Amino acid sequence: MGSLILVRHGQTEHNVEGRLQGQVDIPMNDTGHAQARAVGEALAGHARVHRIWASPLMRAHETALEIGDRLGIDVENDPRLLERSFGQWEGLTREDIAQRWPEKYRDWRSGRAVHGVGVEERDAVADRFVAACRDIMADTPAHQTSVIVSHGAAITLGITAMLGLEADGFRGIGGLANCHRTELTYTTAGPPTGWMRIVAHNLPPSVPAKVGPATTERARTPEGSRL
Repeated sequence: MGSLILVRHGQTEHNVEGRLQGQVDIPMNDTGHAQARAVGEALAGHARVHRIWASPLMRAHETALEIGDRLGIDVENDPRLLERSFGQWEGLTREDIAQRWPEKYRDWRSGRAVHGVGVEERDAVADRFVAACRDIMADTPAHQTSVIVSHGAAITLGITAMLGLEADGFRGIGGLANCHRTELTYTTAGPPTGWMRIVAHNLPPSVPAKVGPATTERARTPEGSRL
């Protein structure tokens, strides 16, 4: 197997307004397109990209198209890469949620399961995301890289599972800013350490890729991350 780059989509107006997006299907704004172009330029010069996969939601698909245009690679969609569904909370700010569902909001912020409002279980998100990553990695030749464009919560939960951490461990992994990315390589270590190893985390759009045919660089976080 080769390596994997997980990219969060570019900025949307919901991001600017602090609204919980979930599976609401909205496009990127102009800043998001500029961010996506920057990622594409960085990956075009430094990564051996095999294929590009994306969540079907517009903001992720558009980001992937910007990257693909610069690499000359078509984009393929996989619904397993969708963002975590937040049910009735989608489109609302955290202040809205805290005011209308104070107990459920506290459960969510404390990492506990949230019932009754349609919020997707974290394990379910991780399971579908990891299943997609396994299939994609199985098709990625050694010394090449596949790019996945998805969403903040889905990526963070997926990384947690691929590293072999418990579901609660996602709180120890910083989220990705818009169009920032995590780069991983396959490892044969197996349980309990997981089947992927982080090479770099929360890399900004314009920073060159770290994964490659001979990379041995340790994981690092060049910027603070945020959900």
